[in-house]
Amino acid sequence: MTPATILIVEDEAIVALDLQRRLQQLGYRVPSTAGSGEEAIRLAGQMQPDLVCMDIGLRGDMDGIEAAVQIRTRFGIPSILLTAYSDVKTRERAEAVSLAVFLTKPFEDEDVLNAIQAVLSDRE
Repeated sequence: MTPATILIVEDEAIVALDLQRRLQQLGYRVPSTAGSGEEAIRLAGQMQPDLVCMDIGLRGDMDGIEAAVQIRTRFGIPSILLTAYSDVKTRERAEAVSLAVFLTKPFEDEDVLNAIQAVLSDRE
């Protein structure tokens, strides 16, 4: 079975590299990372990953919620939202556009694995 391909969208390079390494150790393919919503949309179109792990706070004019919505709308690719802040307004905004899978930083590998498996099983 081919491992799922995941695109990481995180504006802090060291965090992106750490998550990339962790996901690869869990058996996933993580060929690229992005630091902005615009870059995430471009890479998602090129890569067609199975899933996007998306930070909410990103460089540029677009946040992770908006980028995740555009990626889902344009390419049908689901996202898991990663955030250091789990305030009610952010959660409500994400839930309003059906992006309710949140992981609050810092998170454990098991939390990431469970979220990924849940999202990918919904796609089957």
